[in-house]
Amino acid sequence: MKFLDLAKVYIRSGGGGAGCVSFRREKFIEFGGPDGGDGGHGGSVWVEAVPGLNTLIDYRYQQHFFARSGQPGMGSQRTGKSGEDIVLKVPLGTEILDEDEETVLADLTEVGQRVRLAEGGNGGWGNLRFKSSTNRAPARANPGQPGVERTIWLRLKLIADAGLVGLPNAGKSTFLSAVSNARPKIADYPFTTLIPNLGVVGIDGHEFVMADIPGLIEGASEGRGLGTQFLAHVERCRVLLHLVDGTSSSVTKDYRTIVAELEAYSDILGDKPRILALNKTDAMEPRQISDRRRALEKASGGPVHVISGAAGKGLPEVLRALYAEIRGADPEEESGPWQP
Repeated sequence: MKFLDLAKVYIRSGGGGAGCVSFRREKFIEFGGPDGGDGGHGGSVWVEAVPGLNTLIDYRYQQHFFARSGQPGMGSQRTGKSGEDIVLKVPLGTEILDEDEETVLADLTEVGQRVRLAEGGNGGWGNLRFKSSTNRAPARANPGQPGVERTIWLRLKLIADAGLVGLPNAGKSTFLSAVSNARPKIADYPFTTLIPNLGVVGIDGHEFVMADIPGLIEGASEGRGLGTQFLAHVERCRVLLHLVDGTSSSVTKDYRTIVAELEAYSDILGDKPRILALNKTDAMEPRQISDRRRALEKASGGPVHVISGAAGKGLPEVLRALYAEIRGADPEEESGPWQP
């Protein structure tokens, strides 16, 4: 399935049906009077968050959604049929933006949440509505209200509990495949990951969702590389796991590069809790591990986990730390066998 997280959509609600001008004409009934019915209500356009979707690819091939208009009223006091509503089904985490791509109209974060984007027009009154004591035979009726036409943007921000960030080839995809059943593409060249990947991680009988986004490079917050396109997907995460390639000769510079890009992108990402891990330690000497771990601890001012996604080293400890941050619990409270 192809991944798409931004789509432009044109919508229009249905117009209301016109009211009817009609008079009762039956044998043996004198002065039958008006009997024109009202027009039907126009269909509305709704958007609904549904489970089982993680892309907006359906809206690449169809961008126009027009609800049906209401039918005109008829004689014998018959009301016109209302137009059917249209429902746009989107994944959880979809934001509805106005045409300016800045004004947020709705944020769908719960299954079944619905928002009306364009209301259908009311049907016009038939001449029966205008009958009065002084006007016994009105010959007028109202037209229906026109529908609403607008352009909106659908922007998907994946909902995950934890997000993976780091430079290209930091081992994020390998880590995700080691701790979950996700199978992202893994290779020894930069930008192997081109789209976000989600995986369900299990630890001590608990589960949480982890998101892996394409690697960030210096200047990602300004549009370089693929980072700025997908950084929005980790905005909803409760905690970030920052992976640093331990085989790099400049681990502190690599660390500061990612932190600077997160802070430059938005205050939300800059203030989000982060857990730091030195990865690929299976390819390092013990002295290298010790030196680079101390360097990272000095640069970050916090603890550094020593892990290896390929060898499975240190994974239970870092997962417990992530889950504790997600649930707000003490990592020491959770214990038990690790189940990837």
